[in-house]
Amino acid sequence: MKSNELFERAKGLMPGGVSSPVRAIQPYPFYVAGAEGAYLKTVDGERLIDCCLGYGPLILGHAPDAVRAAIEAQLADGWLYGTPCPGEVALAERIAADHPSIDMVRFVSSGSEATMAAIRLARAATGRQDIVKIEGGFHGAHDAVLVKAGSGATTMGVPDSAGVVADLVAHTRQVAYNDLEGLDALLSSSEDIAALIIEPVMGNVGPVLPEPGYLQEVRALTLDYDVLLIFDEVITGYRLGIGGAQVRYGVTPDLTTLGKIIGGGLPIGAFGGRRDLMAMVAPQGPVYQAGTFSGNPLTMAAGNAALGWLHENPGIYARLDAGTRRIEEACAGAGGSFVRLGSMFKYFFRPAAPTNYAEAKESDTAAFRQFWEKMLKKGIFVPPSQFETNFLSAAHTDEIIEHIADAYSTCLSE
Repeated sequence: MKSNELFERAKGLMPGGVSSPVRAIQPYPFYVAGAEGAYLKTVDGERLIDCCLGYGPLILGHAPDAVRAAIEAQLADGWLYGTPCPGEVALAERIAADHPSIDMVRFVSSGSEATMAAIRLARAATGRQDIVKIEGGFHGAHDAVLVKAGSGATTMGVPDSAGVVADLVAHTRQVAYNDLEGLDALLSSSEDIAALIIEPVMGNVGPVLPEPGYLQEVRALTLDYDVLLIFDEVITGYRLGIGGAQVRYGVTPDLTTLGKIIGGGLPIGAFGGRRDLMAMVAPQGPVYQAGTFSGNPLTMAAGNAALGWLHENPGIYARLDAGTRRIEEACAGAGGSFVRLGSMFKYFFRPAAPTNYAEAKESDTAAFRQFWEKMLKKGIFVPPSQFETNFLSAAHTDEIIEHIADAYSTCLSE
């Protein structure tokens, strides 16, 4: 097996043999030689239907014509300038027009960088030190948000990684998703809370969906306590429709972080919000943020092409919603719970759909592992964790979706 051979070489060169922990599939990960549409092609000659899609960015599928053409055109003119380029102005205009909460935006190179900068900005704007995050919410791999889940609502953070200074995450508090009473108690317990950062739909443990009225009440509570609200829409941005979760649910945060889809499949992140807040970012204000690859012309070209395609084909969202509904129908009676929202979906090996991180963790991960292996043998790649969202793309045809649905039905019955 070529994948096995590559992994043996990689283990001596990279920690765990991979560039990101979730890729460390046992006994060894498969290595991809190419991708197109809804398919991955491995170095071992397998052709897999992809329901991971780079963990969310590829809403148009792999190597779509519109994005490919934009990248190729930009390549002819160079791919890194270290100066402003027209593409970043166009992408900023698009994002601001699509999000009522965003007056100004700053491009960065990853979602982690975006959330880190947004938290720094919130602290500077309020003059306060503490932040609140949702238990199990993932906001990147920087110190302030690497906090172990499971803490009580008012418990100070415990580092979830060696090397994270305990004094730093002591300023990060947690509360359960969908728990308005706990959030109210937490916000009322301190006058030093700068912001609440929240995935409006929890993407890295699910999806786990907001209960009716939850997000609207979160907005009301943060306003009552004069706490900034940061919507982390790195996953949900343009995934749930134009304008993401905040438009879908009618909630206007103070700051928004974006990533994944807005880069058309190339590395990107962004944070944006009210003009008075964003005016505090350097060089206009005192909050420093910088990056060599921020706003690079290649990513801007890909992002403009991807978002342009979505605007020109708004019906794609209804089609993808119908696709996840078909897969849900195939899982009926299997004993677990199927959660979906638009093109996001997951089967939990748990009788009822989880409403928060603690409930999601009750899922039978051993059963999931068996299911995952059976799906892979049927030529379908879903994320290799019970706690990662599955996705569909525009490249998943009705025929492909039917194949996925049949595989779910068969593998769950086994």
